[in-house]
Amino acid sequence: MDLQQMRYVLAVAETGSFTRAAERCFVVQSALSHRIANLERELGLKLFARTSRRVRLTAAGEAFLPAARQCLEAAERAGVDAAAAVGEVRGRLAVGVIPTVAAVDVPAALHRFRDEHPRVRIALRVGSSDELTAEVREGRLDVAFLGLPETDRPLGVRARELARDRLVAVVGTAHPLAAAGEVDLARLAEETFVDFPAGTPGRAQSDQAFTAAGLGREVAFEVTAADLMTRIVRQGLAVALLPTAFTRDLPDVVTVPVTEGPVRVEHLVWSDFNPSPAALAFVGALDRPADAQVP
Repeated sequence: MDLQQMRYVLAVAETGSFTRAAERCFVVQSALSHRIANLERELGLKLFARTSRRVRLTAAGEAFLPAARQCLEAAERAGVDAAAAVGEVRGRLAVGVIPTVAAVDVPAALHRFRDEHPRVRIALRVGSSDELTAEVREGRLDVAFLGLPETDRPLGVRARELARDRLVAVVGTAHPLAAAGEVDLARLAEETFVDFPAGTPGRAQSDQAFTAAGLGREVAFEVTAADLMTRIVRQGLAVALLPTAFTRDLPDVVTVPVTEGPVRVEHLVWSDFNPSPAALAFVGALDRPADAQVP
């Protein structure tokens, strides 16, 4: 059994087709089929049930996949670590971002990182802070940018505070509050809100502030995307609470400072267990000014 055979099995399992798997692996289909058939004979097991139209994993194939993935990941990490020993960063960098990240210009940071380390493959994942933290802990993400309430800290990961920002009220241009110089939580509690889903860190920032003030509010719209949130605001359907830094360039809305408004803290997190060379290089790159020269 060799690594190429495992790659072929994974490709067929993920694409559901020998033809598409061969295209993904840049080999002719007959060669891929032959290598998988050889592996099945070596194991004495059928990994795939085949018809003229369908390919499906057998029970043996389902059991084979997890260990095969681990072997391939270990082989890749071995090459990555060997390259890092002589100063070359390669491999994969999986980055998680919240929809309202503002402390770092993430595309610009990735551009600089790619210029310095062109052999690193970058994958991006957008999600909530709790989801992204869990994925960093479990090794599915290398680094993540989070936004948490002032009272919360990322758990089970290494973390660096990037910035603190107070949330502001975001209203449509025709909203009565658009002309206000400032608004307090008691006045805002009279409004209908659009916010992130209940239980998420993005929502908790606002919920905690209203609870601490002894106030309730109506959240009529729960969304996961900040751009959809601002579109709802533009339609005059609701108001939102978003970080000042995120709202600076939003068109066709008005931001209003909130007296004793919620505070959001942005963090960069990465694994506290054997982080990859690419992850460490990315964290280190964020320490440098944008115009700094790489040694």
